[in-house]
Amino acid sequence: MALPAHDRTMRNIGLGLYLVGQLVGGTLLVILFGLRILTEEGVLGGMCIGAAFALPAGLMYLTVPRLLDRYDPEPWYALVGCFLWGAIAACGFSVLVNELIGSAGGDAMAAVVSAPITEELWKGIGVAGVFFFLRREFDGVVDGIIYATFTALGFAMFENIIYYGNASQEGMLGVTFLMRGVLFPWGHPVYTAMIGIGFGLARETEKGWVRWTAPILGYLGAVMLHAIWNGTATIADEVEQGAALFLCMLPVWFLFVLAFIIVIVVLVRRRGKIIRAHLVDEVALGHLAQWEVDLTCKAFGVFQARMRWGRKGAEFVRATARLALSKWHAGRAHRQQMHTVSMDFIVPLRERIRTLRAELHQQQTARR
Repeated sequence: MALPAHDRTMRNIGLGLYLVGQLVGGTLLVILFGLRILTEEGVLGGMCIGAAFALPAGLMYLTVPRLLDRYDPEPWYALVGCFLWGAIAACGFSVLVNELIGSAGGDAMAAVVSAPITEELWKGIGVAGVFFFLRREFDGVVDGIIYATFTALGFAMFENIIYYGNASQEGMLGVTFLMRGVLFPWGHPVYTAMIGIGFGLARETEKGWVRWTAPILGYLGAVMLHAIWNGTATIADEVEQGAALFLCMLPVWFLFVLAFIIVIVVLVRRRGKIIRAHLVDEVALGHLAQWEVDLTCKAFGVFQARMRWGRKGAEFVRATARLALSKWHAGRAHRQQMHTVSMDFIVPLRERIRTLRAELHQQQTARR
């Protein structure tokens, strides 16, 4: 289905800015780490060990947000773009600033002040890029969390390569992997998810002031959580009683992560209810059968349709979910007396669903 000219223009602008950011960030990483790898003995081997531990774990963690994003899965190019932005551009710019701050104000200043402000800013820019330039792929809070999580996991994976590489040279690889890879792999995703929630609220709201303030408050929340965690870890390293404080923070952190996961599950279920509510009239008009709506609203409806009918089955479920969400956006825009491109997709989506239904029916008849 062809995109409107405005959407194509915005995507092209976004792609250009994305490539520039990746090029500059990647160059910074090469300069800051490439020289070290070439000049310092043992660094290359340590980085290879770090990559061997960080890459498989990072890819495994990506399955979690994909499972949550089950009703209307985000396009692979947007998710890969977010992941690579976090791993390259966000890391490159953040490392530069943190190195400068660390040289001037010390490691504690870099960890507690510079890292939260800088890292969440550059990760947040990745989420903002999807919000502004791929707006049709950004429906609300759940999408904001998904894109933020992919960006943060890319950042965390690269960061873990460095930490694991340094730890392997110091004989601390096991402890470091336990802390960063097993006990606390969701630090960066939780921080940056606050930004995703902020942009998600801005996408869903019908209030102008929320549209502007929610992303800012989300960023401030991400910075605060990041600073609290880094501050606690820094105190644990530098003060005698710091270890006790760190141990006291552990159950609090685990409870926070648990509460965060529960909130995500509730939001995902809410999206399913939104999709179902906006397909009721499609059943009444005869465009869809009730069992097709039920399939679309199932936890793993896309997977089930793919197993039953192949690629076209998955496309049918995605198109049905997209129709419901387009109607949701159009309804909000109508109430605000605003125009939305989502309105332009409703009729073409209905036509596509009608075509897919006929093809799937023929496919099922041929099997009998």
